[in-house]
Amino acid sequence: MQRWEEVRAWRKAQRKTLMAQRLSIPRDERARRDEAITARLRHLLPAPRGCIAVYWPFKGEYDPRPLMRSLHDLGVRLSLPVVVERARPLVFREWRPGIHLVPGIWDIPVPAEGTAVLPDAILAPVVGFDTQGYRLGYGGGYYDRTLAALPERPLVIGIGFEPSWLETIHPQPHDIPMDLIVTEQRVIRIVDAAARRTGGSPVADCAVPKGG
Repeated sequence: MQRWEEVRAWRKAQRKTLMAQRLSIPRDERARRDEAITARLRHLLPAPRGCIAVYWPFKGEYDPRPLMRSLHDLGVRLSLPVVVERARPLVFREWRPGIHLVPGIWDIPVPAEGTAVLPDAILAPVVGFDTQGYRLGYGGGYYDRTLAALPERPLVIGIGFEPSWLETIHPQPHDIPMDLIVTEQRVIRIVDAAARRTGGSPVADCAVPKGG
């Protein structure tokens, strides 16, 4: 499968199937999977310094909100992705418990206002993933576009359930692999992606982008 038109059609079909499977997970089973992922992330994520981009759960994704609250209590700075313009890179705005949220794209809650920050690590929800580190998302290309535009590459951790694994997503030149993938069963470390990261610690203090 080489032509982009064929890959796009294949991805659309896979996306529909995987999202239906995810939404069909019983509540108790979803809670168990969420707890297992949370435990793995607590072990992986940096100590209470730096800025981590999280996300608000959507359509059966792993729910990071309990983790977000505990990380905030530890002193970790957190941010949420915001679509300020379609087909443009995401902006990350600082989040803390009680902050005013408004419906964003697809009615996903986002901070109503706030200073844009540059995350040192990003938790990216996946619809599907392969063991080469490539992510199947919702088709908007926002995370790939954002990673390509950031001045320094953050640590990117894909989050999904084990049944979302695909042998390949048929990566294209615009697809950017993640550094790690965390499921309820395992942590996949993508060596090639990690080697492409720029130097420096992924837990440095959260930065405000120039002009932000």
